[in-house]
This record gives sequence, structure tokens and C-alpha cells, in this order.
Amino acid sequence: MAAIQRLTIASLKNISQVILIENPFSGLLILAGIFISSWQLGTIAAIASLLATATAYFLKADSALTQHGLLGFNSILTGMALYLFMTGPNRWWIAICGALIAVIVTAAFMEMFKESTLPPLTFPFIILTWAMLMMSYRLGTFNLTSALVPQFLSHEKLARISVPDWPEALINGYGQIFFIEHNLSCILILAAVFVSGWRSGFFVIGANLVAIAVAILLGADQVLIGKGLYGYNAILAVMAVSIAMPAAQPKNKPILSGFIAAALTVFITASVSAIMQPYGLPALTLPFVLVTWIMVAARRVLPGL
Repeated sequence: MAAIQRLTIASLKNISQVILIENPFSGLLILAGIFISSWQLGTIAAIASLLATATAYFLKADSALTQHGLLGFNSILTGMALYLFMTGPNRWWIAICGALIAVIVTAAFMEMFKESTLPPLTFPFIILTWAMLMMSYRLGTFNLTSALVPQFLSHEKLARISVPDWPEALINGYGQIFFIEHNLSCILILAAVFVSGWRSGFFVIGANLVAIAVAILLGADQVLIGKGLYGYNAILAVMAVSIAMPAAQPKNKPILSGFIAAALTVFITASVSAIMQPYGLPALTLPFVLVTWIMVAARRVLPGL
């Protein structure tokens, strides 16, 4: 019974660690939100998390890493992304296999990044997902969804509308962290952040607002703004920079640095999306990772940041 309890708690922490929170109740709220949006994605997320935890235990990982959910959150994102971006009868097992492989890839990057003191964050998920999606061009078992089609940047046209869909933009950023667009699901994910601390909740709301405002001021595609695609990386970045890794306290200014990070994600999102578009690959959470690395590294030289 104790082993099952440890497995369950660690698996729920895997889910909450996607948004840099270690709280099983937050993980449960997020999982409920995913199931409300899509029972298929909810099933993938639950299975990926449980298998990642079991795999980490089986492979004799440090029990603290496993119990804190640090070896499983990349598995959840990898499994969900592969299920979404693949099609055909094989996508279920491809998603599950990807989630299992993500445990090993995460462990490898944790070791490689040890000397740099920079956290790998969701970089293992990004690299593994891109690699498996690109396999579809050489391996017949892998079939991409029609949404991931390489496109020439010269054919790109920005969608411009007179009034942005503010309610959708304000809420969808939370769901896009888990590839979902569903109002109740988004509210549950935001609630999961508040469960971990009211300060975290207000930080992510502020970061989302900053990202939306910067995206609009810079003339970003307003359909993408409404879908939350300029918000989710900002939400993750402020959680990392201001909440999870507020280095050099009390010198640093978590509000200032967090909102600078949120604004920077807009620039990096636009750039990464354009770079990956000719390959038909999504930006995923790379803007969040790059901005967090920039801010964490810059603090060593600029301790007041």
C-alpha cells in the first residue's frame, strides 16, 4: 500500500512539475483539466506519468528526484505532444514509448547540465519530440498529422482583426502549456498554480498579461494571440525565474526579472516559430527554456536582475 501511495504522489508531482510546482493536489487539478478537455490526452498524461515514475524506480534513480517529480514531467509532455502531432493506429504506442524514452533523455541532460548549473527544464522533451516527429520522413510507422506541414515563410500572412479576442487570450495561455484549449480546463490549471501559493498565481496572471500586451504592440498574429500561443511560454518563464529559481535573493527583483522574462518570450516565440516553420515543427516550450537560461545566467553578472 505504501508503494502504491508513493507511486501515486510522485506521479501527480510529475504533472505539477510541468509548471514548476511540487504539489500533488495541483497535479490532480491539472490532470482533471486535461481529462475535461480530452479523455484521450488525459489518459496519455496519466499513463505517461505513472510509467515514468515506475521506470525511474526500476532503473534505480535517486529516490529524491523521483519523489519530487523531476524525472517524469518531460515524459508527460512528450507523450501528449506525440499523440497530438501523430496520426494513424500507431500513435498510442508511439506516445507511450516516447514517454518512457523521455525518462532516460531527461536523466542524460540532467547529468550533462550538472557542471553548468543551468537546469535542463523541458529541453529533453523538446529535443526528443522534434526527433520523433522528424522520423516520419524516413520511417513509415510514424505518420504526422496534417497540421504539421512545412511552410515557406514567404507565404506567411499575419491575421489582423480589429479587436483581439481578449477573454480567450487571457485564459488560453494556461491550457496551451498542456496543448489544450478549453475554458474550464484552463481555469483548473490556473487554480492549480494558486493552490501552490497565491503569489505564484498573481505572477502568472501578470506574465500572461505582459506577453499579450507585448505581442499586440509588436503586431503579432492576433489569432495566435487569442489561442494563447504567445502566453504559455511567458507563464512558464515567470514561474521559473521569479518563483522556482529566484537566485541572489534579496538583491534580485523577482517581479522585474519575471516580467522581463515574460516579455522576452514573445520575441523568442516569434523567432523560434519562424525558424521551425520550414520544417513543419512546433516551437513547443523552447522559448521558455531559452529565456530562463538567459535570465539565470545573466544573474551571475547582474545580481540585481
